[in-house]
Amino acid sequence: MARKNRLTRRFTIGGVIFGLVITFFITQSTLDIQNLPLTYKNLKILHNYPIFYIIDLLPIILGLFARFCGRFFEGKIEVLTEQIQTFNQRNANLQAFSEEILKGNTDAAFDITTLTDNLGKTLIELRDEIKNDKLSEEIRKKEDFERNWVAEGLARFGEIMRRNNDNIEALSFEIISNICKYVGSVQGGFYILENDDRHDVHFELTAHFAYDRQKYNNKRIEWNEGLIGRSAFEKRTIVLDEIPEDYVEITSGLGETNPRYILITPLKTNEEVHGVIEIAGFEPYLKHHVDFIEKIAENIGSTIGNVKINIRTAKLLAESQEQAERLAQQEEEMRQNMEELQATQEEAAKQGEHFVSFTNSVNHTLIRAEYDINGILIYANTKFLKKLDYTTNSEVEGHHISMFLSEKDREWFNEIWTKLARGGRHFEGYMKHITKKGKDLWTMATYTPVRNAHGEVEKVLFLAIDTTEQKEKSLEYEGQIKALNMSNMKIDFMVSGKLVDCNERFQSSLGFTLSEMKQKSVFEFFNEDDQANIEEIWNNVINGIPYEGQIRVFSKLGQEIWLQATFVAKNDMYGEIDRIIAIANNITDQKELEIQIQKQNKKLLAQEEKLKNSEIELSKKLEKAKKELRQHFIEIEKVKVRNELTLEGALDAIMTFNQKGIVEFFNNSAETLWDVNKKMIIGRNVRGLFNESVMKDNDFVNRLVDPEKEKLIGVRTEITITTKSGENKSVLCLLSDAVVDDEHSYTAFIQNIELELF
Repeated sequence: MARKNRLTRRFTIGGVIFGLVITFFITQSTLDIQNLPLTYKNLKILHNYPIFYIIDLLPIILGLFARFCGRFFEGKIEVLTEQIQTFNQRNANLQAFSEEILKGNTDAAFDITTLTDNLGKTLIELRDEIKNDKLSEEIRKKEDFERNWVAEGLARFGEIMRRNNDNIEALSFEIISNICKYVGSVQGGFYILENDDRHDVHFELTAHFAYDRQKYNNKRIEWNEGLIGRSAFEKRTIVLDEIPEDYVEITSGLGETNPRYILITPLKTNEEVHGVIEIAGFEPYLKHHVDFIEKIAENIGSTIGNVKINIRTAKLLAESQEQAERLAQQEEEMRQNMEELQATQEEAAKQGEHFVSFTNSVNHTLIRAEYDINGILIYANTKFLKKLDYTTNSEVEGHHISMFLSEKDREWFNEIWTKLARGGRHFEGYMKHITKKGKDLWTMATYTPVRNAHGEVEKVLFLAIDTTEQKEKSLEYEGQIKALNMSNMKIDFMVSGKLVDCNERFQSSLGFTLSEMKQKSVFEFFNEDDQANIEEIWNNVINGIPYEGQIRVFSKLGQEIWLQATFVAKNDMYGEIDRIIAIANNITDQKELEIQIQKQNKKLLAQEEKLKNSEIELSKKLEKAKKELRQHFIEIEKVKVRNELTLEGALDAIMTFNQKGIVEFFNNSAETLWDVNKKMIIGRNVRGLFNESVMKDNDFVNRLVDPEKEKLIGVRTEITITTKSGENKSVLCLLSDAVVDDEHSYTAFIQNIELELF
C-alpha cells in the first residue's frame, strides 16, 4: 500500500508541476503579446478576465488527473506482476513435473489449479498411462519369468528322468540335487516307498543332498510316521515356515544355521504314492515354486513307477526265461523217464518173471501205489508213505483214493477213474495230492490199468515223480507273469517279426482283436518314417542286443500311441533264438505333455517377439511426447522472454536474485537508478549494490543481502542506495518471494522517491 501511495504521489506532484509550467507559459505568453512585464500589477490586470482564474486551477486539475492515472497504472503493474509470478511458478512446476516423468518417476505429483489447464491434465494422463504400462510390464515380466521358469524346469527334469530310468539310486540323487539347485534349497531328501511286503510298508531314503554335496545317510521312516508319512497318507503338499531347531540334522561346514522353510510333496501318479521328496531352504517357497514341485512330482512318480515296473519286469523276465528253460529241461527228462517207465511197464506186462526186480527198482525211484477197481488202496511203497507224510501202510491201506485228493480235484478225477476201471487208456499228467499234514504234493503221475489173464482190469497201478518244488515255482512265475500282463503290454513275436501272441492290455490299447493281431508283423504297427529305425532295432535284438526306449505305434483307428518298450530275445533249450518278447508301457500322455511343453516354448518365443515390437512402439510414443514437451518448453521460454521484456520497460527498478544472493535479472530502470551496466551486475552478489554502512544500519537491507537470514517479504521499506558515482538516493523497496522445489527466488521492486523540479 505504501508503494502504491508513493507512486501516486509521484504522479500527483508531476501533474501539479506540469500544471504550474502550463500556467506560467500561458501567463507569460499573454503578457508578451501585450508587451507587459511580469509584475504583480500586470498579473492582477490579467485576472480581470475570468478565464485566468480557470488557468490558475490547472495545477490542481492536472495534479488530480495525474493522481488518478498513477493509481490506475500502479494497479495494472501490481496485477501484471502477480500474473507473471503465477505464470512463472506454473511453468516451473510444469518443467519440474515433466523432468520427473522423463526420469521415469511415475509417482511425481502435479496440482491442477484451473479447469482449463489442459497441458497439466495431459501430462498427468501421460504419467498415469506410463505408470500403468510400467506396472503391467512388471506383472507380465514376472508372469513370463515364472512360466518360463516352470517350463524350463519341466523340460530339464524330463531329460534327467529319461536319462536315468533304469537305476533308482542314480535317478533319486540326480532329481533331488537338481531340484535343490533349481529352487535354491540347501537340503533335500528323496524317499522311495517300499511296499513289496505288505506287512512292512516303509519309506527308504535313497538320496540325500545338502549344501551342494551328496550325503550318505541311511534312514527309514515308517508309513504314516512324521511329516513324510503324513504327506504320503494325505496325498498333499506340506509347506512349513516354522521349523523346530532339532528337525534338520545336517548342517553346513561353514556354520550351524538351520533352514527356515520346509516343502514336502508326495510322488504320486493316478492317486498311487511311490515316494516323497523333502527340500529345505532359507527363503520362503513361492506359489510358482510349489506348483512346479507338484507338477514335477507327478512326472517323477510316473517315472519311479515305470522304473520299478521295468526292474521288476526285467527280473521276472530273466527268472521266467531261466525257469522256462529249467522246466523245459525237466519236462524233457520226465518225458524220457516216462517213456522209459512206460516201456518198462509194457515189458513188465509181457515178462512177469521180471516183475519183482522191476518193482524193486521202481520202489527206489518212483512213488508207487496200487488200487482196486473201486479206488481202494491195496499197496503203497515207502516213497509213497514218505512223500505223503505217513509212517506205516496201515494208515493208508484200505482207504479210498479220494483220501489223497482235494475236494476240487475229486470231481474231475472221478471221471478219469471210471474210465481206468473200465479198461480205458492210461492217464498221464500233473496231479496234486494232499499229504497227511494237509500240504500239497505235486507229481508227474501215471495211472495204468493192470489186466488179468482174462483181459479184465484187476487193479490200477499208480507211478509218480515228485514235482512239488518245480510246480510251486511255476505257479509263482505264472502269478508274476499274470501281474506283468495286468500292468504292462506283453507281445510275443517270431524271429521273422510275425506276432504270435499278446495280452489284452496291448489289444485294448491298439484296438485290434487277437485274431487281427496274429495276422500282422511287428513292422505293420509303424509308419513309413519309422521303418528304417524299427528294422535296425529288430536286427540288433536278433543279434543279442536288447533294446529299451520310446517307440511310436499306430492304433487300428490311426491314433498315434507312444510306448516305453523293451525288446529282448528268448532262447530255447539249445541256446538258439526262439522268440522276441516285447514289454511296453503306454506313455502317450507323458509324450503329449512333452510335445505341448515344446509348443508352449515356441509360443513364449513368439510372445517375446511381440513384446519387443510393443516396446519399440512405446519408445516411439515416448519420443513423440518428448518432442511435444520440448516444443512446450520453447513456448514457455518465449513467454518468459516476453515477461522479461515487459519488466524491462517498467518505470520502477526491478531486479531478481536467488537464495544465494546472485543477481539473475536487472531491468533498464535499475541500470538508470544505480547508473551501472547490467552486465556488471547480473551473475554477481547483490551485496555489491549497497553501501556497507547501509547494510549494517538498515535491518531490511541486512536481511536482503545475507543468504542465511529471513527476508522481509511484502513490506515496503525506505532505504538508501549508493550509485556508481557515489550519490546516495532514497528509494522505496518491496521484496517478493517465489519458491520452486524448495528453492527461493526473490524479486525487488525499487522506486525512486526523490523529486526533480523543472
